[in-house]
Amino acid sequence: MPKGLAPRLESATGRALTALSRGLAVAGGVALAAAALMTVVSITGRALIPLGLGPVPGDFELLSLASAFAVFSFLPYSQITRGQVSVDVLANLLPARARIALGMLGDLAMALAAGVIVWRLWLGLGERLPYGSGHLRAWLGLGARPYYVETGYILGMPVWWGYALAIPGAALFAVVCAYTVWRALNWVLQGQETAVES
Repeated sequence: MPKGLAPRLESATGRALTALSRGLAVAGGVALAAAALMTVVSITGRALIPLGLGPVPGDFELLSLASAFAVFSFLPYSQITRGQVSVDVLANLLPARARIALGMLGDLAMALAAGVIVWRLWLGLGERLPYGSGHLRAWLGLGARPYYVETGYILGMPVWWGYALAIPGAALFAVVCAYTVWRALNWVLQGQETAVES
């Protein structure tokens, strides 16, 4: 029987989170590609104003929304596949178990940072979301409703949409980070890392 803290459950959880993270990363890639295409169309339209064309109205607002979604869509997949940048110059000199423990500390630090990010995004959403009764907002930890809805200049899209698009990816990132700490703990207990599926 493999060593570790519920190793079979950890493996099954890893497979499910990898599939979910991969799907979200693909969706983020599609959003980013659409934003890039829209930017090309907008810039081309600006260049062709003499011919009666023009920029895409609200291109900056649309790019901001797509970017908010895309950035947080890539983080879970990068974390679960160990795609984050690491500097292993000194770590390679350590024994395998110490190297794995050092990686676990990095995963723990990332989990703490991810928790803070999702917490602050949630509070930011609460400051801008104009909906919900006082009781519901208190139960969800959103605080008091804002006095007015903050919107973009051209399209008039509410600013809270960007927060709402970023939160699912940030929340999955926090869950994946917690999982990677569990996975790294099992690696420490087993004394070796296993291959990470991508």
